[in-house]
Amino acid sequence: MNPAFSVLIPLYNKEREIESTIRSVLAQRYPPQEIVVVDDGSTDRSAEVVRSIASPLVRLIAQPNAGECAARNRAIREARSEWVALLDADDRWHPGFLEEIAALIAEYPDCGVYCTGFNIVSAEGSHPARGLDRRGVVADYFRDSAHRYITTSSSVAMPRRVFDEVGGFPEGMKIGGDLYQWIKLARRYRVCYSPLRAVDYVTAASNRSTAIYTPERTPYSFEELYDPAAPLAEREFVARAALGKALILSAKGDTEAADRAIRTFRFTRTYRRTLRKVQVLNRLPRAWRPAVLALYNRLAWMIARKGM
Repeated sequence: MNPAFSVLIPLYNKEREIESTIRSVLAQRYPPQEIVVVDDGSTDRSAEVVRSIASPLVRLIAQPNAGECAARNRAIREARSEWVALLDADDRWHPGFLEEIAALIAEYPDCGVYCTGFNIVSAEGSHPARGLDRRGVVADYFRDSAHRYITTSSSVAMPRRVFDEVGGFPEGMKIGGDLYQWIKLARRYRVCYSPLRAVDYVTAASNRSTAIYTPERTPYSFEELYDPAAPLAEREFVARAALGKALILSAKGDTEAADRAIRTFRFTRTYRRTLRKVQVLNRLPRAWRPAVLALYNRLAWMIARKGM
């Protein structure tokens, strides 16, 4: 089996990063059929940078700003291949990423999601994200995702048909839309994983979505996605996603949204530490919260880097 891939890149104000992102796709040992870049109303030179890349594989589509999830959904609709691979506009693939995904598809053909490990690149340096150590079908996505990373928005590929069956990304959700989608997919399909770290997830890039926050206007939320009758591992994973988002919302001053997450997911045992962080942060004056959370995250990164 030789799957043909459409690479889907949502783009918004990433003129400094988008060229290296696209170049990383063009450098793949297993080349894609096309690279679909959806410019979501960028106000900088992002679109010009894309146009300057002389490759017949690159297709640029412009739309008014509607958010990252809407841009991903537009790219899915525009894709011409049977398979799609997602990549954020500020991340990069190593040359063997699509090659490894194609090998996984050949070996494990009955899955709905295929993914690899990745590195986290920040201003302080790079360190491997903690993933699984076994290649193949993930035994229990929700259980095995506890304190580990299996899927990210730059390390996954899947058949296009899965979006017809589960729907697209949650439009209007500005933070956590990718996690929301992984939950929907993992409820229905098997996930296949390779521990090969073939992606650089760059947190130091400009215009990260979590750095620019305005209140969401969307019917989608982790609270409405939550199923109290689901297996415990799934409920805990939804709690992880919701409370991680609640930390960001609290730091941005959205006390009410963070309180809703606290009330819904206070049952968690696996993520009690995150729950307590949200509770503590939400009690602080709004003006203090960003600095307190930034300091905590910096210390946590230093500890993770040293393997402590």
